[in-house]
Amino acid sequence: MTVSCSVARRRGARRWPVWGAVLSAALAVVPLSLGLSSVVQAQSTLPALGDAAAADLTVGAERRLGDRIMREIRRDPDWLDDPLLQDYLNSLWQPLLTAARARGDLSDDQQTHFALQAFLVRDRSINAFALPGGYVGVHLGLIALTSSRDELAAVLAHELSHITQRHIARNMASSRRQSMLSVASMIVGILAASRSQNADVANAVIVGGQAAAVQGQLNFSRDMEREADRVGFGVLDTAGYAPDGMASMFDQMQFASRLNDSGQFPYLRTHPLTSERIAEARGRLGTGADRKAAAASTQWLHAAMQGRARAWMDGRTQTLARLSGGGVPSAAAAAQTPQALATACAAAVAATRLKDWRVADAALARARALATPQGEAVLRVVQVLQVESLLERGQAVEAARVLSIGVLDGSRAGLLLGARLATLPGSEAALVSRTREELQTWVALHADDAGAWLALAQVNERLGAPLAALRAHAEARFAQGDLSGAVDRLRAGQRQARSSGAVESMESVIIESRLKVIEQQRRIEMEQERNGSQN
Repeated sequence: MTVSCSVARRRGARRWPVWGAVLSAALAVVPLSLGLSSVVQAQSTLPALGDAAAADLTVGAERRLGDRIMREIRRDPDWLDDPLLQDYLNSLWQPLLTAARARGDLSDDQQTHFALQAFLVRDRSINAFALPGGYVGVHLGLIALTSSRDELAAVLAHELSHITQRHIARNMASSRRQSMLSVASMIVGILAASRSQNADVANAVIVGGQAAAVQGQLNFSRDMEREADRVGFGVLDTAGYAPDGMASMFDQMQFASRLNDSGQFPYLRTHPLTSERIAEARGRLGTGADRKAAAASTQWLHAAMQGRARAWMDGRTQTLARLSGGGVPSAAAAAQTPQALATACAAAVAATRLKDWRVADAALARARALATPQGEAVLRVVQVLQVESLLERGQAVEAARVLSIGVLDGSRAGLLLGARLATLPGSEAALVSRTREELQTWVALHADDAGAWLALAQVNERLGAPLAALRAHAEARFAQGDLSGAVDRLRAGQRQARSSGAVESMESVIIESRLKVIEQQRRIEMEQERNGSQN
């Protein structure tokens, strides 16, 4: 979806631009129109614009640009690593990647070099956007709006198609071959301006000088939108999602925006829905494969995720109070429907954030009663909410009991909750040691999981293993793309090992080895930035 140039409220009186605003301005020199627009027939023989992707920006250079942008995004508190929501997003994203590979949409170079990752942004606006190098951002407001997994998957398929067809590279080529370094530097500068206490200054940086560039690329952007719609529909269908996901998504946004936009629909402000676009989306339904309706459990799982997204996308007290319902169940909440589960999950999270334990317990009991008949995946969501609520109250024993039930075994959410439990004062040594072993096994298989590395660092600190903790902190920084931060922590570990006489320890040897590798990688990156390399 197209990112917006509006400035939203943030944290009290301080106003921060939403991520969409920042990225829209930064990429105006390489204008990206990343919205869902009218979809042409899936079996159309229109040529792929990506077939002639500009040689001016190789896939490797595009990935480096994307990594630099993501490094800034991960520093912002609105970047969200929520195990439940991220796992759910990944469960929709991975089948789309598989479908794109099967269709031949993903080139070998893209599969080798691009990140091909979807991430979450804690913002209530209805938006999603693609970035250079294979990254796709999804606002929690979008998850909260969608009424099914197929609608959310339709947006992801569209954004993925912008990536596979190399629309970013084509836009950059058409913008007189801006160097990767100059574009990245502009993005970093705007991100820094967005943190200014003066919202007018941030707005001036974002808006100034960009309108002409956007207008100059408008027609080209429409071509890209048509292609992303065409390719995206094919990917959505091949992945096994309901073909009507795109059409129903249009209906959802049109209906909601008629009631009240209030600046929450960046996509609709830049790409207004038309009857023609909706008609084309509906006309395509006959071209999709016939398939049985998705299992009912998928609808319940999506509803549970909707509820969680609603409670995390807006932390204002009045919003949380409204979601918690003050402990008084409405008629809708009392129904035996997926939306009743969404309401209960939202109330449980909101009440926990407000530390209203009476309301939280009532909402959790309601959510558990609704989720239990729907299978383990749905019940797992409620169990996470319950453990989180107990940990917020300091009820470690009860939290450990709930974790021991086993529904969360093997899941990332269960692992990180267990780590949080293990770091509490008074935790049994056996629990802490077992948790460290589980985390070490996990990061060995998922070396790019910064959250797990941070949890491992905290557990190592709890066990009195400072070298192991420093190394884990360094790996977390490396996973986030912060090579300088990783080097700083590894050097600190190196100094500590020498001062303590532990230079021959296994952890010290690992630190020395990793330091050499990461320093070399950082030197290469710095050289590329100095040269403004496009190769």
